[in-house]
Amino acid sequence: MGNQFWIYLLIMAGVTYLIRVIPLVACRGEFKSKFVKSVLYYVPFAVLAAMTFPTVFYATKNPLSSVMGVLVALLVAYKGGSLLKVAICACLAVLVCNLGIAYLM
Repeated sequence: MGNQFWIYLLIMAGVTYLIRVIPLVACRGEFKSKFVKSVLYYVPFAVLAAMTFPTVFYATKNPLSSVMGVLVALLVAYKGGSLLKVAICACLAVLVCNLGIAYLM
């Protein structure tokens, strides 16, 4: 390995470290604003949704089965189902849809 690899590695490590340390140093104390607290509370959920949701549509070979899985998951979640129940129902919907498509072809 050349020296460039180690230079790049050190730069990436430094940037990653700074991204985590700067907010810690800059934001000492507790936030008083309810708005800031609510924004910081929902950031992890929003980031997780933004990373996960688009990928769901490319998880299967057939986009129709992916859409069916998402619709079933949204319906079960809306009705108050637990995370496990939502995941199982979505997987079953995708399975049934894929089996139905395979049977028709």
